[in-house]
Amino acid sequence: MQLDNNMRSKEDYLKALKDGRKVYYRGKLVEDITSHPILRIAALHAAKLYEYQDRLYEDSKLGKISKFFKVPKSPQDLLDRHKLIYDLTLYCNGIFNISQAIGSDALFALMITARQVDKKYGTDYYKRVEKYFEEVAKQDLTLATAQTDVKGDRSKRPSEQVDPDMYVRIVDVRSDGIVVKGAKAHTTQSAVSDEIIVIPTRAMRENDKDYAIAFAIPTNTQGLKMYTRPIDEIEGNTSAILSKKDYELETLTVFDNVFIPWDRVFLFKEYDHAGTLAMLFATYHRFTALSYRAATINLYLGTALYTAEANGIQNEKHVRDDIVDIMLYKEIMRMAALSAAYNPIISEGIAIPNPVFVNIGKLYSNMHFIDVIKALIDISGGIIATLPSEEDFLSEEKDVILKYLRGNIDGYSRSKILRLSKELAASNFVGYLLTLMIHAEGSIEASKIELFRSYDYSEAKELVRKILQ
Repeated sequence: MQLDNNMRSKEDYLKALKDGRKVYYRGKLVEDITSHPILRIAALHAAKLYEYQDRLYEDSKLGKISKFFKVPKSPQDLLDRHKLIYDLTLYCNGIFNISQAIGSDALFALMITARQVDKKYGTDYYKRVEKYFEEVAKQDLTLATAQTDVKGDRSKRPSEQVDPDMYVRIVDVRSDGIVVKGAKAHTTQSAVSDEIIVIPTRAMRENDKDYAIAFAIPTNTQGLKMYTRPIDEIEGNTSAILSKKDYELETLTVFDNVFIPWDRVFLFKEYDHAGTLAMLFATYHRFTALSYRAATINLYLGTALYTAEANGIQNEKHVRDDIVDIMLYKEIMRMAALSAAYNPIISEGIAIPNPVFVNIGKLYSNMHFIDVIKALIDISGGIIATLPSEEDFLSEEKDVILKYLRGNIDGYSRSKILRLSKELAASNFVGYLLTLMIHAEGSIEASKIELFRSYDYSEAKELVRKILQ
């Protein structure tokens, strides 16, 4: 256990993953993630957090801790958080490092909600959250957040499902804690995280109170099982470049009668606060999304620029238009994040990114990522869909192939940039990333609902009211 200023190393983190956690990949139990030929890449990606030089700060109470655990109190704190996420994403080759970002998003939301629940019901949730926060900050742990329930029949509420386990629920209450059952979908980096924080996915009614729960558990907790998605961006593309260096995995995370002690329970049947917690987390998480996506798009911008030069079309008008489309996407993400940071809402002494700017940026991100892919395909040409394989480039016929792949530069150099362009725009990776960019951190509809709900219409209504008088 790492305490106080004895900050964790990459080696400490990787060693901690060998703790008997139940992770399955393609139907088989994985004995050791750190030695698995595919899953170890996700672990090494997460471990880059501990190699990043500018990640620590001196907290007046806790000592030296990760900047991700700095509770935002002001616009400047949110701006610093945006920069941390942006810069760390660049450090990880344009792939978001979620290791402490999403967990701290959840912790900030829990701090605010816990105080509100305590005031209403006389509970002691804030003390529990604070104790847990201090433990993970001092130990420098990685955290996954499990929010999205599998949901079953979407037309029915949690308590109305044919199978009651379609939302994570309380199945037993004991003197020392609770027992839960159910599953959460697409839990990012759960299999390579130290802890998993579980929060509600939606607003609840009284009939749903058994589903109104929030808690945290170690990833090797008995009864917790994780089924990892297939990593097709590597196994389905021998020509992959980026994904062999960095990617993040997701799991179907199953809670099979999992016990949680009371000191790790942060919401217990207070159904009227489930929606508040869910939306608070979503707001922080979408701010995080804007920050990392602005950095990730540098992958597309840089690849587009190099590919245009390799093809000898860098001065063509339609190429300039495509480059500007990618640039617009990147900078609108960043503008939305900065605006949200500069204009926060303060609740319980904690700064919340402005929900309007967060959701406007997130909606633009959801709706226009396809334009980024289109721009890169337009610049690259159809060759990225029909490019010879990595095995061809290593065969005795490679010189013949490379001869006919030259453009404005030699065939070898052009083939390398085309391989990256293919990975970003015409491979299993882009199928995964397109789904993520449209649906991760909340769907298009979720952002629209929250934007419609939280927008201040008073200025517009007052203007028209004056005209109609």
